[in-house]
Amino acid sequence: MKIVIASDSYKGCMTSSQACDRIEAGILRANPKHICVKYPMADGGEGTAAVFCDVIHGKMVSCHTVDAYGKPIRAHYAYNGSVAVMDVASCIGLNMTSKEKRNPMVASSYGVGLMIKDAIHKGAKTLVIGLGGSATNDGGMGILCAFGVKFYDKKRNELEPGVYGLRRIAYIDKRQFKRPHIEIIVACDVKNHLLGPEGATYIFGAQKGIFNNQMKEIDHWMRLYRDKVQQTFHVDIDAYEGAGAAGGIGGILLGVFHARQQAGISLLMETNHMEKDVRDCDLVITGEGQTDAQTMYGKVPFGVCELANRYDKPVICLSGALGKGYQEMYQTGMIGIFSTADRAMSFHQALAQGPEKLEALAYSMTKLVDGLRK
Repeated sequence: MKIVIASDSYKGCMTSSQACDRIEAGILRANPKHICVKYPMADGGEGTAAVFCDVIHGKMVSCHTVDAYGKPIRAHYAYNGSVAVMDVASCIGLNMTSKEKRNPMVASSYGVGLMIKDAIHKGAKTLVIGLGGSATNDGGMGILCAFGVKFYDKKRNELEPGVYGLRRIAYIDKRQFKRPHIEIIVACDVKNHLLGPEGATYIFGAQKGIFNNQMKEIDHWMRLYRDKVQQTFHVDIDAYEGAGAAGGIGGILLGVFHARQQAGISLLMETNHMEKDVRDCDLVITGEGQTDAQTMYGKVPFGVCELANRYDKPVICLSGALGKGYQEMYQTGMIGIFSTADRAMSFHQALAQGPEKLEALAYSMTKLVDGLRK
């Protein structure tokens, strides 16, 4: 059999490449006669730049920037001389700070702005930005600050970007702002708008540390911010699908920076030409850290399954864990969804044993498929 392996990363456990390697190892241990073709995948979240790096024949370059709380760090992105691919998670990532130390009220997207400016300075003509996994909910205020925009309260005190700053904006000074004239592509599977019950704060705020009793007020502050941005830049940043991605970064990039949005998984599959191998394969294997109801909204297994369906190829998903609603993925035509967790274990044990568990699962799956084909 020819088997296409197209897996996402298992966050905190394996990169996409490592996951693909483990799945291949399990398959070939079960049957060395199988032919495996590997495509490390990403959907715009953490690890997107690393996956794209090989695809665009680039290298990972570093730049000086700051994290979500203003601490100086060095972040990395992929660059090939004209195209740059970066993840917001590489500088303002949610997982960069332990849960007890996260403070979404002061977290800022300023570091992303510095990364974008670095890529432009290096000569990038096209910029792909993956928006998954951010720790911020500042509406992209920090990015605007990095590009020279200044925010003032009613007493003309300059404001720092962050949730607390949103509520106090009385005036925006854009005289130093210059929109970069490069192609910007927002790689994102999120279609949420900025405001309201389905917006950035209500849908993604809890995972960043915003409490339920704060959401109504913060969403109101975000609305005030939207109004001031509209007065200044003459664009409604809530009007775009994806505006709520990364705490509102999507809205600023789509509205003020004139970016275009494309689902990260579809952009990658267009670039890596995976379709040609899916067309003549016998089986497709995909996977991710946890498969649940959210997988249906443009995550890697969903995108891979959609492509396989065009050519009536069977798809099996090997995941680290199965969460609530994972059964919905069977509606996409997937023929099997399995977890590497073969017994009760702690989260840390699952991470430590993840690679060997994934290889063992791929081995067992191959034995099953081979047996059914006889």
